[in-house]
Amino acid sequence: MPYYYYGFDMTYVYIVLPCLLLAMFASFSVNSTFKRYSKQISTRRITGKDAAYRVLQANGITNVEIQRVSGNLTDHYDPKSNVIRLSDSVYDSASTAAIGVACHEAGHAVQYARSYFPIKLRAAIIPVTNIGSRLAMPLILLGILFGTLGNFSYNLVYIGIACFSLSLVFQLITLPVEFNASRRAMQAIQDADILTSEERRGARRTLTAAAMTYVAAVAVAAAQLLRLVLLFGGRRRND
Repeated sequence: MPYYYYGFDMTYVYIVLPCLLLAMFASFSVNSTFKRYSKQISTRRITGKDAAYRVLQANGITNVEIQRVSGNLTDHYDPKSNVIRLSDSVYDSASTAAIGVACHEAGHAVQYARSYFPIKLRAAIIPVTNIGSRLAMPLILLGILFGTLGNFSYNLVYIGIACFSLSLVFQLITLPVEFNASRRAMQAIQDADILTSEERRGARRTLTAAAMTYVAAVAVAAAQLLRLVLLFGGRRRND
């Protein structure tokens, strides 16, 4: 099967590009959804910071600090320092979107406190994934460059593809981590009566839009891996 047409990489056009467009749409969607529900102020006027504290307290967690961080949607939980960092648009905001995001990050802290296996696994493979992503393309290029050396060079290509596949593994493990954190967040919001039933829809839609960015990330990683396999995986047989 020809993978190039008049200089265009058709595997990129047909496989990777649609997934990249999906990722762009998911990014646009999460930003627009967050902006929309940032205007929906909760009846109880609980801020993102206070909502996160309530989730932690409801789970008996008292050793996690909550800090403000600059940027837009830069919210995250740092397990090394045991700190939840909330962005300017979330920390002091009483919007349903801010509360959803803050409780989601608190959900990650609960996952660590409860030794939730997928998040522990994700944290464990981060160093290996980082090394693999840095080595993947150099190994593939070296394998092609030294193609005249025989099987050893082809093995470099295959090792490079295997290294790249670690990024897909990481993204796949991330999916249940993020969906579970959102479920914990919504359950905590309901149990602690932080938002009314109508307001919970805004928080849920914000978290659903955010979750779609992780689904898109899996699609992009899978498409890129498939492209590498199609381009380089069969070189020994074809040559």
